[in-house]
Amino acid sequence: MTSEQIEKFLEPKHLDKHPVKISFKTRNSLSGIFIHTNDYNDLKSKNFWRVVSESNIKQWEKTKDFNLARIFNGAEFTRLTEQSSNN
Repeated sequence: MTSEQIEKFLEPKHLDKHPVKISFKTRNSLSGIFIHTNDYNDLKSKNFWRVVSESNIKQWEKTKDFNLARIFNGAEFTRLTEQSSNN
């Protein structure tokens, strides 16, 4: 997916707020939240995205520790889907 496609899906409804299911070309899908950090615009311009996986979301909400996130290349995404939140 392109950076523009991802940004259009995320902003403003999902960024830092709601879990998203990410489908990839070459790996299993992942659920998590896209987060906005100091380097968000720089990463976005290169189609890279910080994602906190579903298993770390509660800890992220408490600590805002960006080390809980992993960076993914948006070119590897095939689809983004809204994930129902069970919190």
